[in-house]
Amino acid sequence: MANVIKLHKGLDIDLKGKPLKEKLPLKVGDDFALVPDSFVGIVPKLVVKEGDHVKAGDALFVNKQYPEVRFASPVSGTISAIQRGERRKLLCVKVKADKEQEFVDYGQKNVGAMDGEAVKKALLEAGLFGYIKQLPYAVSTAPDTQPKGIFVSALRDMPLSADFEYELEGSEKDFQTGLSALSRIAKTYLGIGSNQTATALTEAKDVEVNVFDGPCPAGNVGVQVNHLDPVNKGEVVWTVDPSAVIFFGRLFNQGRVDLRRTVAIVGSDVKKPAYADVLVGTKIGCLVDGNIETSHKTRIINGNVLTGTPCTTDDYLGAHTSEVTVIPEGDDADEMLGWILPRMNQFSVNRSYFSWLFGKKEYALDARVKGGERRIIMSGEYDKVLPMDIYGEYLIKAIITGDIDRQEALGIYEVAPEDFALAEFVDSSKLELQRIVRQGLDILRKENA
Repeated sequence: MANVIKLHKGLDIDLKGKPLKEKLPLKVGDDFALVPDSFVGIVPKLVVKEGDHVKAGDALFVNKQYPEVRFASPVSGTISAIQRGERRKLLCVKVKADKEQEFVDYGQKNVGAMDGEAVKKALLEAGLFGYIKQLPYAVSTAPDTQPKGIFVSALRDMPLSADFEYELEGSEKDFQTGLSALSRIAKTYLGIGSNQTATALTEAKDVEVNVFDGPCPAGNVGVQVNHLDPVNKGEVVWTVDPSAVIFFGRLFNQGRVDLRRTVAIVGSDVKKPAYADVLVGTKIGCLVDGNIETSHKTRIINGNVLTGTPCTTDDYLGAHTSEVTVIPEGDDADEMLGWILPRMNQFSVNRSYFSWLFGKKEYALDARVKGGERRIIMSGEYDKVLPMDIYGEYLIKAIITGDIDRQEALGIYEVAPEDFALAEFVDSSKLELQRIVRQGLDILRKENA
Protein backbone atom coordinates (compact mmCIF):
# COMPACT_ATOMS: atom_id res chain seq x y z
CA MET A 1 0.00 0.00 0.00
CA ALA A 2 1.49 3.32 -1.12
CA ASN A 3 2.08 6.02 1.45
CA VAL A 4 -0.30 8.99 0.93
CA ILE A 5 0.95 12.48 1.77
CA LYS A 6 -1.65 15.25 1.79
CA LEU A 7 -0.50 18.79 1.01
CA HIS A 8 -2.66 21.85 1.63
CA LYS A 9 -0.48 24.74 0.51
CA GLY A 10 -0.22 25.60 -3.17
CA LEU A 11 -2.21 27.01 -6.04
CA ASP A 12 -3.77 25.49 -9.15
CA ILE A 13 -3.91 27.93 -12.08
CA ASP A 14 -6.42 26.84 -14.72
CA LEU A 15 -5.16 28.06 -18.09
CA LYS A 16 -6.58 27.69 -21.60
CA GLY A 17 -4.72 25.52 -24.05
CA LYS A 18 -4.50 22.14 -22.35
CA PRO A 19 -3.32 19.37 -24.70
CA LEU A 20 -5.69 16.85 -26.25
CA LYS A 21 -4.60 13.25 -25.80
CA GLU A 22 -3.60 12.82 -29.42
CA LYS A 23 -0.35 13.18 -31.32
CA LEU A 24 0.38 15.67 -34.07
CA PRO A 25 2.10 14.50 -37.27
CA LEU A 26 5.13 16.78 -37.51
CA LYS A 27 7.67 17.38 -40.26
CA VAL A 28 10.78 17.53 -38.12
CA GLY A 29 13.51 18.00 -40.74
CA ASP A 30 17.19 17.23 -40.24
CA ASP A 31 18.30 20.11 -37.99
CA PHE A 32 19.05 19.09 -34.37
CA ALA A 33 21.17 20.53 -31.57
CA LEU A 34 22.22 19.69 -28.03
CA VAL A 35 22.26 22.72 -25.71
CA PRO A 36 24.71 22.67 -22.75
CA ASP A 37 22.53 25.13 -20.79
CA SER A 38 19.99 22.30 -20.43
CA PHE A 39 22.43 20.72 -17.98
CA VAL A 40 22.79 23.29 -15.22
CA GLY A 41 26.12 23.40 -13.41
CA ILE A 42 28.37 21.82 -16.02
CA VAL A 43 31.29 23.45 -17.86
CA PRO A 44 31.07 22.04 -21.40
CA LYS A 45 34.16 20.99 -23.34
CA LEU A 46 33.81 20.06 -27.01
CA VAL A 47 34.97 16.66 -28.22
CA VAL A 48 33.85 17.15 -31.85
CA LYS A 49 34.49 19.70 -34.58
CA GLU A 50 32.54 20.92 -37.58
CA GLY A 51 32.39 18.31 -40.32
CA ASP A 52 32.77 15.31 -38.00
CA HIS A 53 30.31 12.45 -38.40
CA VAL A 54 28.69 11.06 -35.24
CA LYS A 55 26.31 8.27 -34.44
CA ALA A 56 23.35 8.59 -32.08
CA GLY A 57 24.95 8.03 -28.68
CA ASP A 58 28.36 9.49 -29.52
CA ALA A 59 29.51 12.30 -27.22
CA LEU A 60 29.25 15.88 -28.49
CA PHE A 61 30.78 17.47 -25.39
CA VAL A 62 31.85 16.51 -21.89
CA ASN A 63 31.82 18.19 -18.49
CA LYS A 64 35.25 19.85 -18.24
CA GLN A 65 35.38 19.24 -14.46
CA TYR A 66 34.43 15.55 -14.88
CA PRO A 67 35.47 14.43 -18.40
CA GLU A 68 33.89 11.02 -17.84
CA VAL A 69 30.46 12.73 -17.90
CA ARG A 70 29.64 12.72 -21.61
CA PHE A 71 26.58 14.14 -23.39
CA ALA A 72 25.25 12.02 -26.22
CA SER A 73 24.10 13.16 -29.64
CA PRO A 74 20.36 12.52 -30.15
CA VAL A 75 20.88 11.66 -33.83
CA SER A 76 23.50 10.38 -36.22
CA GLY A 77 24.75 12.89 -38.74
CA THR A 78 27.32 15.57 -39.52
CA ILE A 79 28.32 18.34 -37.11
CA SER A 80 26.97 21.30 -39.06
CA ALA A 81 27.78 24.16 -36.67
CA ILE A 82 29.20 24.94 -33.25
CA GLN A 83 27.52 28.06 -31.94
CA ARG A 84 29.23 30.23 -29.32
CA GLY A 85 28.19 33.34 -27.41
CA GLU A 86 29.96 35.92 -25.28
CA ARG A 87 33.42 34.95 -24.04
CA ARG A 88 33.22 31.95 -26.36
CA LYS A 89 30.54 30.30 -24.24
CA LEU A 90 29.31 27.14 -25.96
CA LEU A 91 25.64 27.70 -26.82
CA CYS A 92 24.87 24.57 -28.81
CA VAL A 93 26.27 21.85 -31.06
CA LYS A 94 24.22 21.44 -34.24
CA VAL A 95 23.91 18.13 -36.07
CA LYS A 96 22.49 17.62 -39.56
CA ALA A 97 20.79 14.25 -39.27
CA ASP A 98 21.38 11.37 -41.69
CA LYS A 99 18.43 9.96 -43.59
CA GLU A 100 19.28 6.52 -42.24
CA GLN A 101 20.04 6.67 -38.52
CA GLU A 102 23.00 4.81 -37.01
CA PHE A 103 23.31 4.05 -33.30
CA VAL A 104 26.29 3.25 -31.11
CA ASP A 105 25.77 -0.29 -29.81
CA TYR A 106 26.33 -0.30 -26.05
CA GLY A 107 24.93 -3.81 -25.64
CA GLN A 108 21.81 -4.98 -23.86
CA LYS A 109 22.24 -5.53 -20.15
CA ASN A 110 20.43 -7.43 -17.43
CA VAL A 111 19.84 -4.81 -14.73
CA GLY A 112 19.05 -7.52 -12.18
CA ALA A 113 22.63 -8.79 -12.39
CA MET A 114 24.25 -5.35 -12.08
CA ASP A 115 25.40 -3.41 -9.04
CA GLY A 116 25.32 0.36 -8.57
CA GLU A 117 28.81 0.96 -9.96
CA ALA A 118 28.02 -1.02 -13.11
CA VAL A 119 24.85 0.99 -13.67
CA LYS A 120 26.70 4.26 -13.17
CA LYS A 121 29.47 3.14 -15.56
CA ALA A 122 26.92 2.23 -18.24
CA LEU A 123 25.17 5.63 -17.98
CA LEU A 124 28.50 7.45 -18.13
CA GLU A 125 29.66 5.49 -21.17
CA ALA A 126 26.41 6.18 -23.06
CA GLY A 127 26.36 9.90 -22.29
CA LEU A 128 23.18 9.78 -20.18
CA PHE A 129 24.56 10.29 -16.68
CA GLY A 130 24.30 14.08 -17.07
CA TYR A 131 20.49 13.79 -17.06
CA ILE A 132 20.67 13.11 -13.31
CA LYS A 133 20.36 16.20 -11.11
CA GLN A 134 21.14 16.60 -7.44
CA LEU A 135 20.11 18.50 -4.36
CA PRO A 136 21.74 20.57 -2.96
CA TYR A 137 22.34 23.21 -5.65
CA ALA A 138 19.84 21.81 -8.20
CA VAL A 139 22.56 21.04 -10.75
CA SER A 140 23.62 18.12 -12.95
CA THR A 141 25.31 15.75 -10.52
CA ALA A 142 28.90 14.52 -10.47
CA PRO A 143 29.93 10.85 -10.66
CA ASP A 144 31.84 10.99 -7.37
CA THR A 145 28.72 11.84 -5.32
CA GLN A 146 27.03 9.12 -3.32
CA PRO A 147 23.32 9.89 -2.90
CA LYS A 148 21.41 8.89 0.19
CA GLY A 149 18.35 8.53 -2.02
CA ILE A 150 17.11 8.95 -5.60
CA PHE A 151 13.80 10.72 -6.26
CA VAL A 152 11.60 10.48 -9.35
CA SER A 153 8.38 12.49 -9.61
CA ALA A 154 5.90 11.20 -12.19
CA LEU A 155 3.40 13.90 -11.18
CA ARG A 156 3.41 16.97 -13.41
CA ASP A 157 0.97 19.54 -12.04
CA MET A 158 2.27 22.91 -13.18
CA PRO A 159 -0.19 24.87 -15.37
CA LEU A 160 -0.52 23.26 -18.84
CA SER A 161 1.84 20.43 -17.88
CA ALA A 162 2.20 17.34 -20.04
CA ASP A 163 0.54 14.22 -18.65
CA PHE A 164 3.29 11.70 -17.92
CA GLU A 165 0.79 8.82 -17.91
CA TYR A 166 0.12 9.56 -21.58
CA GLU A 167 3.85 9.70 -22.33
CA LEU A 168 4.33 6.42 -20.48
CA GLU A 169 1.99 4.45 -22.75
CA GLY A 170 4.06 1.93 -24.66
CA SER A 171 7.18 2.57 -22.58
CA GLU A 172 6.17 0.83 -19.36
CA LYS A 173 8.88 -1.83 -19.62
CA ASP A 174 11.64 0.74 -20.21
CA PHE A 175 10.37 2.86 -17.31
CA GLN A 176 10.47 -0.09 -14.92
CA THR A 177 13.95 -1.06 -16.13
CA GLY A 178 15.14 2.50 -15.53
CA LEU A 179 13.71 2.51 -12.00
CA SER A 180 15.29 -0.86 -11.23
CA ALA A 181 18.66 0.39 -12.50
CA LEU A 182 18.51 3.49 -10.27
CA SER A 183 17.55 1.34 -7.27
CA ARG A 184 20.88 -0.48 -7.63
CA ILE A 185 22.66 2.80 -6.81
CA ALA A 186 20.56 3.95 -3.83
CA LYS A 187 17.09 3.70 -2.36
CA THR A 188 14.70 5.10 -4.98
CA TYR A 189 11.43 6.94 -4.31
CA LEU A 190 8.69 7.32 -6.93
CA GLY A 191 6.20 10.14 -6.35
CA ILE A 192 2.83 9.96 -8.10
CA GLY A 193 -0.45 11.87 -7.93
CA SER A 194 -3.67 10.72 -6.30
CA ASN A 195 -5.39 10.71 -9.73
CA GLN A 196 -2.74 8.60 -11.49
CA THR A 197 -3.86 5.01 -12.01
CA ALA A 198 -1.35 3.50 -14.48
CA THR A 199 -0.16 0.14 -13.17
CA ALA A 200 3.42 0.98 -14.15
CA LEU A 201 3.26 3.78 -11.57
CA THR A 202 1.06 2.43 -8.79
CA GLU A 203 2.70 -1.02 -8.79
CA ALA A 204 6.26 -0.06 -9.71
CA LYS A 205 8.85 -2.52 -8.42
CA ASP A 206 12.17 -1.94 -6.62
CA VAL A 207 11.07 1.53 -5.47
CA GLU A 208 9.08 3.12 -2.67
CA VAL A 209 5.87 4.57 -4.15
CA ASN A 210 4.42 7.67 -2.46
CA VAL A 211 1.16 9.37 -3.42
CA PHE A 212 1.05 13.16 -3.17
CA ASP A 213 -2.44 14.59 -2.83
CA GLY A 214 -2.68 18.36 -3.05
CA PRO A 215 -2.49 21.42 -5.30
CA CYS A 216 0.48 22.49 -7.41
CA PRO A 217 3.46 22.28 -6.69
CA ALA A 218 2.91 18.83 -5.15
CA GLY A 219 4.60 17.39 -8.25
CA ASN A 220 7.86 19.28 -7.71
CA VAL A 221 10.53 16.76 -6.82
CA GLY A 222 12.00 19.23 -4.30
CA VAL A 223 8.69 19.33 -2.44
CA GLN A 224 8.62 15.54 -2.36
CA VAL A 225 12.19 15.33 -1.06
CA ASN A 226 11.29 17.83 1.67
CA HIS A 227 8.45 15.61 2.91
CA LEU A 228 10.19 12.25 2.58
CA ASP A 229 13.89 12.71 3.34
CA PRO A 230 15.04 16.35 3.71
CA VAL A 231 18.56 17.30 2.64
CA ASN A 232 20.91 18.48 5.37
CA LYS A 233 24.31 20.07 4.90
CA GLY A 234 26.78 17.48 3.65
CA GLU A 235 24.08 15.18 2.24
CA VAL A 236 23.19 14.61 -1.42
CA VAL A 237 20.08 13.25 -3.12
CA TRP A 238 19.66 12.64 -6.83
CA THR A 239 16.55 13.69 -8.75
CA VAL A 240 15.64 12.25 -12.15
CA ASP A 241 12.98 13.38 -14.61
CA PRO A 242 10.61 10.48 -15.42
CA SER A 243 11.37 10.86 -19.16
CA ALA A 244 15.07 10.36 -18.40
CA VAL A 245 14.16 7.16 -16.52
CA ILE A 246 12.69 5.91 -19.81
CA PHE A 247 15.93 6.91 -21.60
CA PHE A 248 17.89 4.84 -19.08
CA GLY A 249 15.57 1.86 -19.51
CA ARG A 250 15.92 1.96 -23.30
CA LEU A 251 19.69 1.94 -22.94
CA PHE A 252 19.66 -1.27 -20.90
CA ASN A 253 16.86 -3.00 -22.85
CA GLN A 254 17.92 -2.03 -26.38
CA GLY A 255 21.62 -1.30 -25.95
CA ARG A 256 21.43 2.13 -27.56
CA VAL A 257 20.69 5.78 -26.78
CA ASP A 258 17.15 6.71 -27.79
CA LEU A 259 16.17 10.23 -26.73
CA ARG A 260 12.62 10.21 -28.07
CA ARG A 261 10.09 11.78 -25.74
CA THR A 262 6.45 12.86 -25.90
CA VAL A 263 6.21 16.64 -25.64
CA ALA A 264 3.04 18.69 -25.13
CA ILE A 265 2.49 21.72 -27.38
CA VAL A 266 0.20 23.88 -25.28
CA GLY A 267 -1.06 27.37 -24.53
CA SER A 268 -3.94 29.67 -25.40
CA ASP A 269 -2.21 30.75 -28.63
CA VAL A 270 -1.84 27.20 -29.94
CA LYS A 271 -4.53 26.40 -32.50
CA LYS A 272 -4.58 22.70 -31.65
CA PRO A 273 -2.93 21.86 -28.32
CA ALA A 274 -1.76 18.25 -28.41
CA TYR A 275 1.31 16.02 -28.09
CA ALA A 276 4.15 15.10 -30.40
CA ASP A 277 6.81 12.39 -30.34
CA VAL A 278 10.13 14.15 -30.90
CA LEU A 279 13.81 13.87 -30.04
CA VAL A 280 15.69 15.99 -27.55
CA GLY A 281 17.24 18.81 -29.59
CA THR A 282 14.44 19.14 -32.15
CA LYS A 283 14.06 22.63 -33.59
CA ILE A 284 11.24 24.55 -31.86
CA GLY A 285 9.99 25.88 -35.18
CA CYS A 286 9.16 22.33 -36.29
CA LEU A 287 6.95 21.85 -33.24
CA VAL A 288 4.84 24.99 -33.66
CA ASP A 289 4.89 25.47 -37.43
CA GLY A 290 1.40 26.46 -38.61
CA ASN A 291 -0.12 25.78 -35.22
CA ILE A 292 0.10 29.17 -33.48
CA GLU A 293 -1.92 32.38 -33.70
CA THR A 294 -0.51 35.06 -35.97
CA SER A 295 -3.03 37.85 -35.32
CA HIS A 296 -0.96 39.23 -32.43
CA LYS A 297 2.49 38.93 -30.92
CA THR A 298 3.11 35.67 -29.07
CA ARG A 299 5.68 34.36 -26.63
CA ILE A 300 7.07 30.88 -27.19
CA ILE A 301 8.38 29.23 -24.03
CA ASN A 302 10.84 26.33 -24.04
CA GLY A 303 9.25 24.52 -21.12
CA ASN A 304 6.46 25.24 -18.70
CA VAL A 305 4.68 28.58 -18.52
CA LEU A 306 6.05 29.20 -15.00
CA THR A 307 9.53 27.69 -15.19
CA GLY A 308 10.48 27.67 -18.89
CA THR A 309 12.63 30.12 -20.82
CA PRO A 310 11.49 32.42 -23.66
CA CYS A 311 12.71 31.19 -27.04
CA THR A 312 12.28 31.62 -30.77
CA THR A 313 11.50 29.20 -33.56
CA ASP A 314 15.25 28.97 -34.23
CA ASP A 315 15.96 27.50 -30.78
CA TYR A 316 15.99 23.81 -29.85
CA LEU A 317 14.06 21.59 -27.46
CA GLY A 318 15.82 21.36 -24.08
CA ALA A 319 16.99 18.08 -22.60
CA HIS A 320 14.49 18.27 -19.73
CA THR A 321 11.64 20.01 -21.58
CA SER A 322 8.25 18.29 -21.49
CA GLU A 323 6.16 21.19 -22.86
CA VAL A 324 6.45 23.94 -25.45
CA THR A 325 4.09 26.73 -24.43
CA VAL A 326 2.72 29.59 -26.56
CA ILE A 327 0.86 32.49 -24.92
CA PRO A 328 0.14 36.12 -25.88
CA GLU A 329 3.06 38.49 -25.31
CA GLY A 330 0.69 41.20 -24.09
CA ASP A 331 2.87 44.17 -24.98
CA ASP A 332 0.35 45.27 -27.60
CA ALA A 333 -2.55 45.34 -25.11
CA ASP A 334 -4.18 48.78 -24.93
CA GLU A 335 -6.55 48.87 -21.96
CA MET A 336 -8.57 51.98 -21.31
CA LEU A 337 -8.51 52.93 -17.59
CA GLY A 338 -5.80 50.33 -16.97
CA TRP A 339 -5.74 48.85 -13.47
CA ILE A 340 -9.14 50.25 -12.49
CA LEU A 341 -10.99 47.94 -14.89
CA PRO A 342 -13.01 45.12 -13.24
CA ARG A 343 -11.09 42.55 -15.40
CA MET A 344 -13.58 39.72 -15.75
CA ASN A 345 -11.11 37.53 -17.68
CA GLN A 346 -7.96 38.04 -15.59
CA PHE A 347 -6.81 35.67 -12.85
CA SER A 348 -6.19 37.06 -9.37
CA VAL A 349 -5.03 35.22 -6.27
CA ASN A 350 -6.23 37.95 -3.89
CA ARG A 351 -9.58 38.65 -5.58
CA SER A 352 -8.34 41.98 -6.89
CA TYR A 353 -10.42 41.40 -10.04
CA PHE A 354 -14.10 40.53 -10.34
CA SER A 355 -13.34 37.30 -12.17
CA TRP A 356 -13.47 35.35 -8.89
CA LEU A 357 -17.26 35.87 -8.85
CA PHE A 358 -17.62 33.48 -11.78
CA GLY A 359 -16.15 30.45 -10.00
CA LYS A 360 -13.72 28.07 -11.70
CA LYS A 361 -12.89 29.01 -15.27
CA GLU A 362 -10.00 28.79 -17.69
CA TYR A 363 -7.89 31.88 -18.25
CA ALA A 364 -5.86 33.04 -21.24
CA LEU A 365 -3.07 34.91 -19.47
CA ASP A 366 -0.36 36.85 -21.27
CA ALA A 367 3.30 37.44 -20.39
CA ARG A 368 2.92 40.87 -18.78
CA VAL A 369 4.24 41.33 -15.25
CA LYS A 370 1.68 44.10 -14.50
CA GLY A 371 3.81 46.09 -12.13
CA GLY A 372 7.38 47.01 -11.35
CA GLU A 373 9.92 45.60 -8.92
CA ARG A 374 9.58 47.01 -5.40
CA ARG A 375 10.58 46.26 -1.82
CA ILE A 376 9.68 42.89 -0.36
CA ILE A 377 6.36 42.93 1.44
CA MET A 378 6.50 40.55 4.41
CA SER A 379 2.95 39.31 3.98
CA GLY A 380 3.39 35.54 4.14
CA GLU A 381 2.18 35.18 0.54
CA TYR A 382 5.12 32.94 -0.41
CA ASP A 383 4.29 30.50 2.39
CA LYS A 384 0.72 30.07 1.13
CA VAL A 385 1.97 28.46 -2.09
CA LEU A 386 5.16 26.80 -0.81
CA PRO A 387 4.35 23.41 0.81
CA MET A 388 7.82 22.98 2.30
CA ASP A 389 9.12 23.27 5.82
CA ILE A 390 11.05 26.47 5.12
CA TYR A 391 10.40 30.19 5.51
CA GLY A 392 10.41 31.35 1.91
CA GLU A 393 10.43 35.11 2.44
CA TYR A 394 13.24 35.00 4.98
CA LEU A 395 15.28 32.71 2.72
CA ILE A 396 14.90 35.12 -0.23
CA LYS A 397 16.01 38.03 1.95
CA ALA A 398 19.05 36.06 3.12
CA ILE A 399 20.01 35.30 -0.49
CA ILE A 400 19.63 38.93 -1.56
CA THR A 401 21.77 40.15 1.35
CA GLY A 402 24.39 37.41 0.81
CA ASP A 403 24.07 36.01 4.35
CA ILE A 404 25.32 32.46 3.74
CA ASP A 405 25.00 31.28 7.34
CA ARG A 406 21.38 32.36 7.42
CA GLN A 407 20.71 30.76 4.04
CA GLU A 408 21.98 27.44 5.36
CA ALA A 409 19.89 27.75 8.51
CA LEU A 410 16.78 28.51 6.46
CA GLY A 411 17.11 25.44 4.23
CA ILE A 412 18.67 26.57 0.97
CA TYR A 413 20.14 23.10 0.44
CA GLU A 414 16.60 21.72 0.04
CA VAL A 415 15.30 24.05 -2.66
CA ALA A 416 15.51 24.43 -6.42
CA PRO A 417 14.49 27.53 -8.40
CA GLU A 418 11.33 25.82 -9.66
CA ASP A 419 10.08 25.49 -6.07
CA PHE A 420 9.64 29.27 -6.06
CA ALA A 421 7.79 29.45 -9.40
CA LEU A 422 4.36 29.88 -7.82
CA ALA A 423 5.73 32.29 -5.21
CA GLU A 424 7.11 34.37 -8.08
CA PHE A 425 3.68 34.30 -9.74
CA VAL A 426 1.86 35.63 -6.65
CA ASP A 427 4.65 37.97 -5.49
CA SER A 428 3.39 41.51 -4.88
CA SER A 429 6.99 42.74 -5.09
CA LYS A 430 7.39 41.45 -8.66
CA LEU A 431 10.80 39.93 -7.87
CA GLU A 432 12.40 37.30 -10.13
CA LEU A 433 12.51 34.75 -7.35
CA GLN A 434 13.71 31.83 -9.48
CA ARG A 435 16.66 33.88 -10.74
CA ILE A 436 17.47 35.00 -7.17
CA VAL A 437 17.41 31.40 -5.90
CA ARG A 438 19.58 30.24 -8.82
CA GLN A 439 22.16 32.94 -8.09
CA GLY A 440 22.14 32.07 -4.39
CA LEU A 441 22.69 28.38 -5.11
CA ASP A 442 25.52 29.14 -7.56
CA ILE A 443 27.30 31.36 -5.04
CA LEU A 444 26.90 28.77 -2.28
CA ARG A 445 28.22 26.04 -4.56
CA LYS A 446 31.37 28.07 -5.28
CA GLU A 447 31.86 28.84 -1.59
CA ASN A 448 31.63 25.16 -0.67
CA ALA A 449 33.76 23.91 -3.56
